[in-house]
Amino acid sequence: MRHGTWRATGPGSVGVMKNWRYVALHAAAAAVFIFLLQRYALGASLETGLLWALTFGGCAAGLAYMQSNR
Repeated sequence: MRHGTWRATGPGSVGVMKNWRYVALHAAAAAVFIFLLQRYALGASLETGLLWALTFGGCAAGLAYMQSNR
């Protein structure tokens, strides 16, 4: 195998996108985005913004997990 080449990943191997860091980053980015949108752009209360951030973060984590297993 030459330097600088990559082997193809086979079934059962861990791909680039299949890791928990990607899922956590996706969830955190979605949660921060929706919190800032709710809190400052829409003028919602702190509790409402946090609740929406938790909801959207969980949904984004589920979506990222499903996409990483494709």
